[in-house]
Amino acid sequence: MTSLCRTALLASALLTATAWAGAAQAAATILGGSSAGRDCYLAAETRRETRGSLAVCNRALEGDALSRRDRAATLVNRGIIHMQARDLESAVSDYRAAIALEQNLAEAHLNLGIAMLHRGGQDQAAIDTLTRALEMKPARPEVAFYTRAVAHEMLGNVREAFEDYTAAAAAAPQWKEPAEQLKRFSVERKPTARG
Repeated sequence: MTSLCRTALLASALLTATAWAGAAQAAATILGGSSAGRDCYLAAETRRETRGSLAVCNRALEGDALSRRDRAATLVNRGIIHMQARDLESAVSDYRAAIALEQNLAEAHLNLGIAMLHRGGQDQAAIDTLTRALEMKPARPEVAFYTRAVAHEMLGNVREAFEDYTAAAAAAPQWKEPAEQLKRFSVERKPTARG
């Protein structure tokens, strides 16, 4: 496969992962706090209009009614909205701030990994971040596996990419994209000393 063709396939896989991930997985649930915090969560989850959604999230963060965990979750949700607006720097900033507040918030690590991959040139860092997210048991591990598979492919780690696409397909059988990506792979048995 030519380098250009491989790059196009990987770009397509990443766009598909992000399109599905943005709507389906990334939002961090607000456990309590203000209605603005819950509204920010809903805006991130349902992909509402960006400017109005950012205003809702900003209002939630300006108040002091949010617990530490809900403030971190609201930062994740605002980061998702920034990603939807293609403002990766603001998204990364929000994810890092969320992690500073709540180091074990899986969705913050997951979304940071996605953003790092989108920024480019940070494939190994994205893999490391997504691995941390998976260790924390995110709500939708299939997105972390899928995104990590794309990053592995970008680095030429074909076996690891295959394993992560397989894990994504197993975690969410209804999501067709991992199975589509797996069609590009072939598994060959190597002869052993026993024959």
